[in-house]
Amino acid sequence: MTGIDIGSDAFQDHTFIGRRYAYEAANVSPPLRWSGVPDDAAELVLLCEDPDAPSGTFVHWLVAGIDPRCDGVGEGQAPPGGTELVNGYGERGWGGPHPPPGDEAHHYVFRLYALSEPSALPEAPRADEVHEAVGKARLAEGTLVGLYRR
Repeated sequence: MTGIDIGSDAFQDHTFIGRRYAYEAANVSPPLRWSGVPDDAAELVLLCEDPDAPSGTFVHWLVAGIDPRCDGVGEGQAPPGGTELVNGYGERGWGGPHPPPGDEAHHYVFRLYALSEPSALPEAPRADEVHEAVGKARLAEGTLVGLYRR
């Protein structure tokens, strides 16, 4: 499997995400850029999850059906062609970091999947359901990790 390079102008891999992107602040999604998507990809799926959440892995953003020819998404926007699904807050679209006060920094894992066929995700899947659904059709994947604490 090939790898997708994914990054952001808002933070570097394994560094802190600015408060602007947090749930209790402006709650806008960070800009992302990527490259290395295979030419035969049918769609991209973007998932942002917090595996450190006290109640289990928490979905902060899930976008399916992203145009595989696009190379990123601007701040506060949905990726081209994508459908934002329901996050762990029960809301459609981005739901920024909001770890319990005093916790060590949580890891916000942005995963971009290139799929060989369209995904068939439910409206509000758990993170493990997303991983399972994209598993067989995954051509490539990229990961970017941001940190946040309150």
